[in-house]
Amino acid sequence: MLLKKIAGPLLGLIFAGCILLMLAHPASALAAALRGLAIWWDVLFPSLFPFFVISEIMLGLGIVHLFGALLDPLMRPLFNIPGSGGFVAAMGYVSGYPVGAKLTAKLREQGLVNRVEGERLVAFTTSSDPIFLLGAVSVGFFHDASLGLVLALAHYGGGLIVGLLMSFHGRKEHTLSAKNQTPPSGQNSGRLRMALSSMAEARRRDGRSFGELLMGAVQSSLLLIIVVGGLVVFFTVLMELLARAGIMSALFGLTDRILSLAGFPPELSAALVSGLFEVTLGARSAGEATASIPLHFKAAAAAFILSWGGLSVHAQVASILNGTGLRYLPFMLARLVHAFLSAGLLLLLWKPVISSGLSEHWNSLPAASGLASPASAFVSSLSLLGLLLGGALLLSLLIMLSGIAARTWRRH
Repeated sequence: MLLKKIAGPLLGLIFAGCILLMLAHPASALAAALRGLAIWWDVLFPSLFPFFVISEIMLGLGIVHLFGALLDPLMRPLFNIPGSGGFVAAMGYVSGYPVGAKLTAKLREQGLVNRVEGERLVAFTTSSDPIFLLGAVSVGFFHDASLGLVLALAHYGGGLIVGLLMSFHGRKEHTLSAKNQTPPSGQNSGRLRMALSSMAEARRRDGRSFGELLMGAVQSSLLLIIVVGGLVVFFTVLMELLARAGIMSALFGLTDRILSLAGFPPELSAALVSGLFEVTLGARSAGEATASIPLHFKAAAAAFILSWGGLSVHAQVASILNGTGLRYLPFMLARLVHAFLSAGLLLLLWKPVISSGLSEHWNSLPAASGLASPASAFVSSLSLLGLLLGGALLLSLLIMLSGIAARTWRRH
């Protein structure tokens, strides 16, 4: 109660101080705003907007319901979420933050997940997209495409571990919704028929023509991408103002001491503090850190920053979750766990992956070669999405067939 009473006045003082700093340094604030706007227009808009539109259309067509019925035998035992979470995981891992949160909010609105399931889902489907991880971070910031494999294993492997850990979240208060209960094992033979029927029913309930569906998808996606851009600009300006006020220097000094006590190079403090606020600035700072720092420590810092996501991404996710009943605190704790897991996994996998020579094969990937345009990035992301969805469907079908075979063997 006391915290709520002082939170309002404290925030008011902080933003009043920001206004005074903007008045004292107008040129720096404007330059920072233009940098944030450039990041949004050059990177985020072309990479995220198509996925926002496509995911909205797929929801309207009932494809998510199809995947939900087929993937339920896989997602329930592993992550304790309904099968529709498999679609969200695939889209979230391919298209990056905050697509996983946006799709989770949509499932919540349609009643396909309850509150606890939604919190589990958004916690482990918020990740960097492969194009940014391979193209921007590995090649653009570190100038070493061979880092792509170990970064991907640490980042996405850490995300899956977070998903497994989050399956225990809220078990005491968790109750299955009627829509999402797994059918009895005897119904597995008709799972494909049930999935197609569920898709047709969802399409019938939506009722919009394809033209109306496309228009609605574009309108809602535009609103969301504008919110994302505004938050990126805000945090870019905020970081500049904090730097002008000397607060960033104080944070650098504090982080220096913590890193020194933990046995890590203190020179990485600038990257970690920048990554606390904005993932792109933090990853770039890690890649451009002094050459005297061992490469595996710089890569671990980048993995930490990518998995934390930055307060800019946290604000985007919080704005998406607002009004859905999903709590922000489980998401924040999951990001923190993911960050430490990814950094630890990278240090653990560094020697086996780098010495094996497997990472050299990643140089031939389009993202690792440096994508020349957002269009090529989008095409590569679609191909990765197809592989993930196809693999998930194949795995769920194998589970279904193994269940049928097991029951047939028991009867005989």
